[in-house]
Amino acid sequence: MEQYLLYLTSIAVILFIGLFIALVSKKIKISNILLLLITGIALSNVTFYGEKLFVFPTVFLTSLGVLALVMVVFDASSRFRWKTIDVYTIKALKLAFIFLLLNLILLSIAATFIFDIKNVFLVMIFSSIMVATSPDVVFSMLNHAKNKTNKAVELLRIESIVNTPLTVLLPFIILGLMQTLNVETVIFSKLLEQLKPFLMQFIVGIGTGVLVGLIVAKAMRKAYSETLSPLALLTAALLTYIIAENLGGNGVLAVTVMGLLFGNLYIKQKEQLYNFSTILGNSLIILVFILIGIGIEMPLQDYTFWWKAGILFVIYLLIRYISVELSTFLGLKEKLNFKEKLFMSLNIPKGIAVAVVAFTLATKVADIPQLSIILNLIIAFMLFSLVISTIVSKFENWFLDGNEINRNRFV
Repeated sequence: MEQYLLYLTSIAVILFIGLFIALVSKKIKISNILLLLITGIALSNVTFYGEKLFVFPTVFLTSLGVLALVMVVFDASSRFRWKTIDVYTIKALKLAFIFLLLNLILLSIAATFIFDIKNVFLVMIFSSIMVATSPDVVFSMLNHAKNKTNKAVELLRIESIVNTPLTVLLPFIILGLMQTLNVETVIFSKLLEQLKPFLMQFIVGIGTGVLVGLIVAKAMRKAYSETLSPLALLTAALLTYIIAENLGGNGVLAVTVMGLLFGNLYIKQKEQLYNFSTILGNSLIILVFILIGIGIEMPLQDYTFWWKAGILFVIYLLIRYISVELSTFLGLKEKLNFKEKLFMSLNIPKGIAVAVVAFTLATKVADIPQLSIILNLIIAFMLFSLVISTIVSKFENWFLDGNEINRNRFV
């Protein structure tokens, strides 16, 4: 069989399996992302005459990863509205930044000691990625509509919108800093010299995002085509990333800025364009989650890794609870009860944003071999968080029905 037919056959099989899993997960009310990830890990161990059955070229995986990354970044950033910033948004922002700060400090220290990771940039990449929360993964499994309007659920929903751009932006900023800054250099003049290309990533990235965003907004302000406008939007997002990267800027930052402009400027038929980007993004979920399980080799037989990862995850949950407590202490007029705080602490599943970042980072392992341990930890935490969140959703009434008076009160 021709090589291209082998690749097409593998993709067709993966999509078929993914569709079947989506139907099964909907039937049994379990996150399809959890099942897709487990399926990918299982398929990675399928062999035929001693050779792995599902193998894809790095160029294909990189291209797919960038496409998914661009769509996720654009979709998340474009949904952020400056005019909708209210007390709840500020609370969610406060929680997201407290969680980020504690992760970068406490989780980085814990990961360094437990896994003996010497590179501070690598543990910071891991810690920044773990800020992500995607409660929409399990909210669809909530049995009662009244629970979906609980203030704890609403805070989680807004937090997920806020921290998604952080999740996909910070790791690549840290990676860029890691590649341009030699930590062994202590001479101040050399330090400034190495920081120049890093700062240029910000300047060029923001400039590209603003330029393309304004052009797109002006072009789509009045004209709309049901067939051409969605394609033009996808092309513009990809071009923003490509132009920024080729000019030495940060492509993720450029797409983020473009998305912010798109979301906050008048665009004709904007909701229809959102539907297109969401549908396209969802269509990539099956491929990304199964391929990430196939592409990243997990140490399934290394029990030492798993118990260490388990200890680190428990520390991570404690950090999350401390973050929730601090954000409550620092200004929440409408206090959360203990069960709601526990719900917010345990319901932190990792969704498409984390998968796409891990998928993209996996293509850089050849250049940075130490990334492999970080990728293994990311996948382990994805599995742990999805399992915990699935269990929590099964006991939603215990967590969310305890505060009858304040359930539907929003500030």
